[in-house]
Amino acid sequence: MIARCGWLLVVLLVAACSGPGRAASPAVADGQSVHHINFGGLDRIYRFYRPVGVPASAPLVVMLHGGFGSAAQAERAYGWDSLADSAKFVVAYPDGMSRAWNVGGCCGQPAKDNIDDVGFINAVVADVRAGTGIDPRRVYATGMSNGGMMTFALACNSGTFAAIGPVSATQLSCPNPRPTSVIHIHGTADPMIRYDGGEGVGFARINGPPVPDVDASWRTVDHCAAPTVVTDGAVATSTAVCPDGRAVVLSTVHGGGHDWPAFATSALWQFFSAHPQ
Repeated sequence: MIARCGWLLVVLLVAACSGPGRAASPAVADGQSVHHINFGGLDRIYRFYRPVGVPASAPLVVMLHGGFGSAAQAERAYGWDSLADSAKFVVAYPDGMSRAWNVGGCCGQPAKDNIDDVGFINAVVADVRAGTGIDPRRVYATGMSNGGMMTFALACNSGTFAAIGPVSATQLSCPNPRPTSVIHIHGTADPMIRYDGGEGVGFARINGPPVPDVDASWRTVDHCAAPTVVTDGAVATSTAVCPDGRAVVLSTVHGGGHDWPAFATSALWQFFSAHPQ
């Protein structure tokens, strides 16, 4: 075991002790690692995955867990590490406080405490960039449920992300949207975040707009052309091409519930890889 300011290296596990005024190590070990950031007076954690042989200026995908989830659960559940091995990008998995994210009026304890999760996630991106080197034009965010809602908050309040990929999520408010490529995946039978809008079941009782309305709002933000729709089995994908290489996509899973569809991870990466900032 080797200890040094910035990073504590163990076999395939790196725990960072970085904070304000401390310089990060110029390199992070390959494989899985755990990092700590002092942000907003709180000890915040994110997991990180760096494939063997990843280029020095790789894309970064930020994967945000859902409500009651965790960074470790998200790393296990959604297949991003194995895809990163073959496609050669890096992945960060931030941990929400009390297993939730403050997306502006929702959800859980982070909303009650007005936790600055937009600032924290941007700090994670900066920490990754300092520690391993990434391409700042190819930084992407995806998330499940409350984590997907957080990706909308990032696009509305930060210019960091080239594209977002919310899954089984909605957007509650967005007073200052930034031009961003968006791919949204949602099931029509989702009982918790309803596809047709209105209050869902579950602890948070999320009351959002109809998902097609959210999609249309981003087509307006990005000044897109009229969408075209392609249907493949139960999935109907609406794609709108926009200026400056952007796009807005809605993949509607007919009969799909509140879940992460099997095709989602590969579809998200295909979209991300085609849409740099």
